[in-house]
Amino acid sequence: MQFYKFDGAGNDFILVDVRQTDWTPTAKQVAAMCHRRLGIGADGLMTLGLPPVDAPDCQFSMRYYNSDGSHAAMCGNGGRCIALFAYLLGLAPEGDTPHLSFVADDGRHEADILLWNADAQVGMVRLAMCEVERSAVQRCMDGWLLNTGVPHYVQRVSDLEHFDVDGEGRRLRFAPELGPQGANVDFIEDREDGRLMIRTYERGVEGETWACGTGVTAAAIVSGNGRVSAKGGDFSVNFEFDATTYKNVTLTGPVSLNFKGDI
Repeated sequence: MQFYKFDGAGNDFILVDVRQTDWTPTAKQVAAMCHRRLGIGADGLMTLGLPPVDAPDCQFSMRYYNSDGSHAAMCGNGGRCIALFAYLLGLAPEGDTPHLSFVADDGRHEADILLWNADAQVGMVRLAMCEVERSAVQRCMDGWLLNTGVPHYVQRVSDLEHFDVDGEGRRLRFAPELGPQGANVDFIEDREDGRLMIRTYERGVEGETWACGTGVTAAAIVSGNGRVSAKGGDFSVNFEFDATTYKNVTLTGPVSLNFKGDI
């Protein structure tokens, strides 16, 4: 089976085109492929399938799996990577700015390929994220709890550079206040240049990742700062809000094609 390896600001994924095979990986297969010593190595795996019959104007569907084999409804960096993957497969309609529509388990998404450098194998992708009801952004423990495709707990801390993200993230991820499935845990701190720094402990990976797109989005919403920097790169989050809803939410950041191969 052919696979492609992408990363979105260091958040890395295995991508497989299953339009002809309809392959559905088992949890054991996903965990084996994502294993960093015995497999390809990745934070997660995605399959690119045919669009659902009720969305004939979409180019493809996305299914996302965490590195432990568990399923998640959405992944922000994964969505940006799979959009570039679809573009490289020739699925984008012709236009000045390649635009793609696809369906993930949390609903429909739109993506724009803002830049692609074929020599360097790097690009910039903007992804439309789900709307967030203001009433669903709740104060929780010492931070905020909200769902930007998957649930996130966001907490401000001091000295983020030296903060014990794995230790505190692991402890908070299973806090009963975050629900029976827990949540991803984001730690944020304002930077002197005006950017918001973020480090994320991701459930399903059960450790810190270099970036988390849904986490970056959650942090931007609760802080009001759309200029967000993760360990793996810089992001721009834009949104509008009214009395009830954060809407027209977009996540823009870098994407790279690392390599492809057979397994």
